[in-house]
Amino acid sequence: MSKLKKDWNLLTDKEHRIIVNKGTEYPFSGDVTSFKGSGVFVCRRCEHPLYENEDKFDSGCGWPSFDDNVTGNVKRIRDADGMRVEIVCSNCDGHLGHVFEGEQLTSKNVRHCVNSLSIRFVSSQREG
Repeated sequence: MSKLKKDWNLLTDKEHRIIVNKGTEYPFSGDVTSFKGSGVFVCRRCEHPLYENEDKFDSGCGWPSFDDNVTGNVKRIRDADGMRVEIVCSNCDGHLGHVFEGEQLTSKNVRHCVNSLSIRFVSSQREG
């Protein structure tokens, strides 16, 4: 379940620049770019589930890439210049990155190029 606005996580200055001000982190700088594990990636601001780890793939672009998202949890918005399509969290409208189609990188032919600072991994493995 997603958190209400009043319960959103506090963001660092870097996270705020990316998520709120629609910035972009440097390629190959994020902590989840090559991360592997069993679980789900959630929005760093509101913890809304966005991507299953099984949909993550190595595109070589320097940012985490996914070829699918949790149904209904990622919105697509055409950039003002009409060149790219921005992706945002459907719960808090936090900027995630951009989506690209037609690159033939996976059988789904879609790449969600996501800023590491926009997401956080939640493991499905039990501790103990």
